Amino acid sequence: MSGLLPSAKEQNKAACHICGRAQDAQNERCERCHTPLHVRKHDSIQRCLAFCVASVLAYIPANIWPIMIVHEFGSAEPTTIFGGVIQFWESKVYSVSIIIFTASVLIPGLKLASLCWLCAVSKGWMKTEGQFATKIYWVTELVGRWSMLDVFVVAILVGLIQVGNIMSITAGPAVIAFALMVIFTMIAAHSFDPRGIWDHIRQNEKQPRPH
Repeated sequence: MSGLLPSAKEQNKAACHICGRAQDAQNERCERCHTPLHVRKHDSIQRCLAFCVASVLAYIPANIWPIMIVHEFGSAEPTTIFGGVIQFWESKVYSVSIIIFTASVLIPGLKLASLCWLCAVSKGWMKTEGQFATKIYWVTELVGRWSMLDVFVVAILVGLIQVGNIMSITAGPAVIAFALMVIFTMIAAHSFDPRGIWDHIRQNEKQPRPH
């Protein structure tokens, strides 16, 4: 790690998070687009963890409450996400079952876990290589956008399956909880500053090693 080049922060430089222009960190606003300039995101870890906690609080009812309610022949049958996964699996529609489980349960859970892990790495609570942590952050940003897939599926079903009084589908309360969870995780990912990972690595590198 001794071969690390000086960072922009160490050279008193900052890049605008809107247009990317590199300039003096002392500037209050970007010279090109006049966006407020900051070297690092303010309270990045604290805000990321706060939104992660909010996401977990929404994640629980999103998986417990009904995500859709099927009205058939005058009776209403609520279905949860797990119920839908099991139902499609038992009906041998394995592809749909796997997609729903991956988009609704696996991806959101892994995204929350990875964001908490990245915060722990930035604070120095866990040790890993900077390149590996950066790749984890990139993958988290990449796959996180697919976690809203099942909400779109429910919206399509609600719009398509309306067969008079015989059968109809309405969205359940879990849709709102799930949408809030996705929004909170997106804000958490946006709040996290991956440059904090390298700041911690550089700080450790500058500390004298015991003989």
